Amino acid sequence: ELKDDEAIGEYCSTTWGVSFPMTSKADVNGRKRHDLYKQLVKAKDSKGMAGPVMWNFEKFLITPERKILRFRPTVKPDAPEIIEAIEANLPR
Repeated sequence: ELKDDEAIGEYCSTTWGVSFPMTSKADVNGRKRHDLYKQLVKAKDSKGMAGPVMWNFEKFLITPERKILRFRPTVKPDAPEIIEAIEANLPR
């Protein structure tokens, strides 16, 4: 666990080549959960389950209608259901 935003940014840029702006480190579970995640964890996954973020590869998509779609860590980023959800919510 890296200690601060600067260390995280340096690690991501040198290890993964990240050059885009990143948000600050935030708690996703527990008593100090960030307000954004307080809303995201209410969303149900494809099996109807809501609750804490299971792992850092959990994915959320917020539609233009503010509906939250949730994909658990085992769902790959290029899975058909994610691609379909993104494409269905692109501006026409």
